[in-house]
Amino acid sequence: MALTLRQIREDLADVLDEDAEEIPVDENLVDHGLDSVRLMSLVERWRREHGTEVAFVDLAERPAIEAWLPLLGAEG
Repeated sequence: MALTLRQIREDLADVLDEDAEEIPVDENLVDHGLDSVRLMSLVERWRREHGTEVAFVDLAERPAIEAWLPLLGAEG
């Protein structure tokens, strides 16, 4: 199953302990508490549950949902 914007926000909300609707798509997620450990757990989750092939470093270089969507092959 392909990732969606909604699923990305829900997964981020889970690791950041925030409300999914409060997570912006265009802001740096580091400013919202995303660190390398949390990002690695997301990468592993998305590989396991959605078959993504994205590299941790690609997401870490541009930590915003809008930058991740094409990298993750996610649907809006």
